[in-house]
Amino acid sequence: MKVRGERECQSCGARWSYYETGSVACPNCGDLRSVGVDDRTAHTDAAVALDLSAHRERFADAPETLPRSGVDDLQSDLREYCRKRGFIDGGRLLSLDDTYLAARELLEAVDCFERLRDPTDADREYLLGLLAGADEGERPPAGEVPNALREARGMAAVRAVEAYRSDALDFLDELEADAGPDSNGERDAGPDSNGERDDGAPAVAVGGENPAARIAPARDAFERLRDRVTRVDALGGDVSPAAADALVEAVGALGEYVRAGEESALATADDLIARASVDDLDPTDR
Repeated sequence: MKVRGERECQSCGARWSYYETGSVACPNCGDLRSVGVDDRTAHTDAAVALDLSAHRERFADAPETLPRSGVDDLQSDLREYCRKRGFIDGGRLLSLDDTYLAARELLEAVDCFERLRDPTDADREYLLGLLAGADEGERPPAGEVPNALREARGMAAVRAVEAYRSDALDFLDELEADAGPDSNGERDAGPDSNGERDDGAPAVAVGGENPAARIAPARDAFERLRDRVTRVDALGGDVSPAAADALVEAVGALGEYVRAGEESALATADDLIARASVDDLDPTDR
């Protein structure tokens, strides 16, 4: 969606950034009557933090690894966090950050652990390791993923890459619209539904030269990545953790290419996508 990031309260005149608060309510007086005073920019992220301290305390005091009373609340908080997160902030394409990835994997790991008939100590330690560091963007390396929980690593990659790919493609659509002039060589500066006017400023911002030239190559690469992700999804995430991480690294490189236009980033993404071959995704390769 496109929003006006700088708001002004019609009651007290205070100004604030919607990108920082995620609300049109005035932080000074609480009035909901506010207007945007700048141009609309693409924006999908929300000002939300992940705090798992209460869950860590609850799990540490419980005689079981996953106390039934706490699992539902943990899953609910993780889903809410992931739902609110996006990867376009005030017209800038963000990276796929570690906290979002860790939250995704913890959510998948809890579900996977719950289905295990006889979880091992290694399974429990891995799950608690995720819980210990997820809100700081920390998760155990691929080499420490137990076989019983590697589906969680794979499905976390699927969900995260698809969420990022969706935002990135929307970002490319906006970039293409910004690059295409109208008959006057400028964007439409007419009033929007609130009677407010844009001055023709672009909805997204990137670095580097000739941004329009990177749109088609990026879309092609995202499509190739989608094929790999679809394969992992069909396997229920049951792929090698290294293959799952390669998909995450690939989307990260593509994001860098879109932001800066560095050909080396595109080459890295292509290499990582190619590396995630059918053989790498073989669920029998344990």
